[in-house]
Amino acid sequence: MSTQKRILLAKMGLDCHDTGIVTVAQILRDAGYEVVYLGLHNDARQVIKVATEEDVDAIGISFLSGQHMTQVRRLLDEMRRSGLAVPVICGGIIPDEDARALREMGVAEVIPAGTLSAEVARRVAGSLAEPA
Repeated sequence: MSTQKRILLAKMGLDCHDTGIVTVAQILRDAGYEVVYLGLHNDARQVIKVATEEDVDAIGISFLSGQHMTQVRRLLDEMRRSGLAVPVICGGIIPDEDARALREMGVAEVIPAGTLSAEVARRVAGSLAEPA
């Protein structure tokens, strides 16, 4: 049985900019995580379905489109309905005031675009150490 942590990474909504999340996937693999990359154009139910099927330890969602508040609210609501309790980590272009609001909604960590690789891995590890 593997003790390697599994993280689901996905893009939600109409956001089709995936360079950042693909880079984060590689950063996390290099840091020893097993990464399940769901790809582009997902909705909350798809993310929850795969997260449950893959038995992941965390969900990472990346945004560049400005849809982060709406999409994360939908994701967190769907997680509550389904009973899935894993940390949600958001990354990308998210204004500071929205990052605060996302944390208040229940997001474990918000990692801005341009964060150095070692810091991304450190912040993800910190999120996994905290209860969901």
